Amino acid sequence: MCPTLNSIVSSLQRNGIFINSLIAALTVGGQQLFSSSTFSCPCQVGKNFYYGSAFLVIPALILLIAGFALRSQMWTITGEYCCSCVPPYRRISPVECKLACLRFFSITGRAVVAPLTWLAVTLLTGTYYECAASEFASVDHYLIFDNVSASKREEILAGFPCCKSAPSDVILVRDEIALLHRYQSQMLGWILITLATTAVLVSCCVARCCSPLTSLQHCYWTSHLQNERELFEQAAEQHSRLLIMHRIKQLFGFIPGSEDVKHIRIPSCQDWKDISVPTLLCMGDDLRGHYSSLGNRVDEDNEEDRSRGIELKP
Repeated sequence: MCPTLNSIVSSLQRNGIFINSLIAALTVGGQQLFSSSTFSCPCQVGKNFYYGSAFLVIPALILLIAGFALRSQMWTITGEYCCSCVPPYRRISPVECKLACLRFFSITGRAVVAPLTWLAVTLLTGTYYECAASEFASVDHYLIFDNVSASKREEILAGFPCCKSAPSDVILVRDEIALLHRYQSQMLGWILITLATTAVLVSCCVARCCSPLTSLQHCYWTSHLQNERELFEQAAEQHSRLLIMHRIKQLFGFIPGSEDVKHIRIPSCQDWKDISVPTLLCMGDDLRGHYSSLGNRVDEDNEEDRSRGIELKP
């Protein structure tokens, strides 16, 4: 990939508006595909409300949970500030708490884009709402329902979303109720969009007002966090590969991919037993953390390497 394209992709990834717009567009497309292929109102008394409400609310909850779970920053905040259950406990300064809250609000803003888009699109479409509210439509002012029992009336109302064949007067009532439900659903959708937009504007203003950082400091801090994460992941991957290659060479006598393998080492039964026991990261009284289950047996014979590190030779 050329440097220009790399810079464009990097700038788009850092642009929150672009990411949110992409998430919203994918949610709209998924909602249209999902509703057209899976939704079919049962048109039965006692089932329409639960079925329509489930398609309206449950996917939004799933998208909300996924929005939090797929954010790596969420797990960073949880591990550093919320789940510090193992002593020694780290004291968190007030500035760190404020910055953590700002990061959490930023994550929440990204996480609610998909569920709010789902709710808004489904309400503007009106299909799910029409199915859920069909049984509760008020038809007392229609004369054709005066001599109809309550159970028969509920059955007729429940069958409205399925467009079943009916007398002309009932079809007229069905169309009017469908228009009423479509109106109510779309009004709720626009109200939701208005409230969400207002909440985003107010939360951004409050977050900037309560932030201990200036505008330039906040820009630098955001860039610093992203660069720190990227460089750490690159260094961790390279360090892990070098460390594992070092330990595999001690265990087998050669490194995978070597062209001139002249000597190999036959691991003993004790070696296989030792590397089969998993080790924990920085647990117990050991001052140096174990990063691999290959390290227990091999490192016993390399205490000098423990104290001064590992020397890498070509």
